[in-house]
Amino acid sequence: RRILRGMLESMGFAADTLDSVCITFDKMDKIGADGVKAELTEKQLPENAINLVEDTARETATQMMKLNGYLDVLIPRGGAGLIQSVVMNATVPVIETGTGNCHVYVDASADLEMAKNILVNAKCQRPSVCNAAESLLVHKDVAAAFLPMAAEGLAPDHVTILPATDEDYGREYGGYEISCKVVDSIDEAIEHINRFNTGHSECIVTRDYDASQRFLEEVDAAAVYVNASTR
Repeated sequence: RRILRGMLESMGFAADTLDSVCITFDKMDKIGADGVKAELTEKQLPENAINLVEDTARETATQMMKLNGYLDVLIPRGGAGLIQSVVMNATVPVIETGTGNCHVYVDASADLEMAKNILVNAKCQRPSVCNAAESLLVHKDVAAAFLPMAAEGLAPDHVTILPATDEDYGREYGGYEISCKVVDSIDEAIEHINRFNTGHSECIVTRDYDASQRFLEEVDAAAVYVNASTR
C-alpha cells in the first residue's frame, strides 16, 4: 500500500482530478487488488474502478480481447504464447510487452550460497513469468564448486539444467528447464547476455565492485540486478 500511495501521489492522482482507474488482475493477485481498492478508498477515488477478473479461462480472455467500447487498452503480461494470442486476436488496442530470456551470471568472486539462493528464487518462484531466469552462466573458476550446488538447489522443483546449444540459449522455456554455460570471463558473460537476451531482466552475483559496475553499465536490459533475483 505504501508503494501504491507513492505511485498515486507521484503521478498526481487525486479525487478532484481523476474520474476512474481500471486495473485488471488475475486470481493470483486478489490480495494486491484488495490493497489497491483500500488505497483508492483512502484517496477518495471510486473503489469499483478496480476490477478483479477471477475467471481466467481462455474463452473469457478471448471475450475480453474484443470488448471494444468497454475496454480502452490491453497490456498482456506473460509468456510469448499469451502475448501473441492477444496481439493476434484482440480488437481492443494492445500495448505489446516483451518476452523474457533472463540470465543469472555467477561471477568468479560470488558468494556461492547467495548465488544458489538467488538462482532458485529466479527460476522456481514462478517459472512461467517473463522475469524468471531461463539461463545460468557460471565463471569457470567457480564452476566445479557451484554447479553441484545449483543442481542441489533446483532439485526440489525438478528443474532440468541443460548444456544448451545456440538455439537453446535464445529460448524462453517458461517452465522447469534452464540452459547453462560455463564462461571464461565476465567479458564473455556480458557478450553472451547481450547476444541472447530479450532486454528484460539480468542478474550478476559477485563480491567484486568493479565487476558489478561493468555489468550494470554494459548489459543491455531494462532491469539489471546485482546480488538480487530477477524476480
